[in-house]
Amino acid sequence: MSGYILHLPEDESIVVPGAAVRGLIEGGDGDSALAYLALLRAKGEINGEKLCSQLRWPAERLQRALNALARLGLLSRPQSPPEPPQPAEQKPEYTRADMARALEGAEFAALTSAVEDKLGKKLTTPDLASLLGLYDQLGLPSDVIFLLVGFCVERTVMQYGEGRRPTMRQIEKEGYVWARLGLMDQESASAYINKYLRSREALPRLMALLRLGDRRPSPSEERYLISWNEMGFDSEVIESAYDRTILKCKELKWAYMNKILCSWHQKGLHTLGEINSGDRPAPRREAAPRPPRPAGRDARDEMARMEKYLQQLRDEQEGG
Repeated sequence: MSGYILHLPEDESIVVPGAAVRGLIEGGDGDSALAYLALLRAKGEINGEKLCSQLRWPAERLQRALNALARLGLLSRPQSPPEPPQPAEQKPEYTRADMARALEGAEFAALTSAVEDKLGKKLTTPDLASLLGLYDQLGLPSDVIFLLVGFCVERTVMQYGEGRRPTMRQIEKEGYVWARLGLMDQESASAYINKYLRSREALPRLMALLRLGDRRPSPSEERYLISWNEMGFDSEVIESAYDRTILKCKELKWAYMNKILCSWHQKGLHTLGEINSGDRPAPRREAAPRPPRPAGRDARDEMARMEKYLQQLRDEQEGG
């Protein structure tokens, strides 16, 4: 094969670090290389909209390229990640060729195998597309996705019993929650899981307070109970809110009771003493003293009677 002559413009020079060149070549992704060059040319001072305009790409294609650069260690993620698309339906449509190409990468192939072991089944084509969306579009690292799948499996077992497993659709929905919360590393994801498990330990006590016996709460009931526990209410407060709900609704209405507790939480009232003080009606203001009635006919008559009485006393003294 004959050599090539590269024509370099004289008006502008861009220096690409050798380590970056090696990473881009080994990654084999042309989009990530183009995105890296565009960022390098702009010295990193460019927003996504302008970058899409320069490259003539849709936002999804740019995001995939940036995610690839982040995995190569050539791009740092911002401290506050941008909001991902809210509904999972906005994920890109991956073709079989896209998924086959992703499985050629050792990291995604290993993740797929680990997820299949965790779920105890072979991933279908839609399942694989959901997993690729978490990895490629949302940019969740593979170790975080593995924690996500384990969390969803344990939560499903706790809610429904042994033998039940979450669907990839359920895992995908939880993955969007994690992305919105910025759980992009093992440390933050583990802290989130531990917080959930600590809150869940309070569920039997809260179910007993609400006279619901020792059954498992439904997923919607669990969300209410965990939310109330994380607000920091003690048992007496939960019982008080339950009592008010029963008196008003004649039965347990979860939304109504939640409205009571959220109102107290917003006011900073978390103990029964604080609530009793905070809910007490404002003291009535004392009526201002009424101004003296101006002297009228009654006052003049009274003064005349007093003068007549005093004159009578003086006459009696002189006569005596």
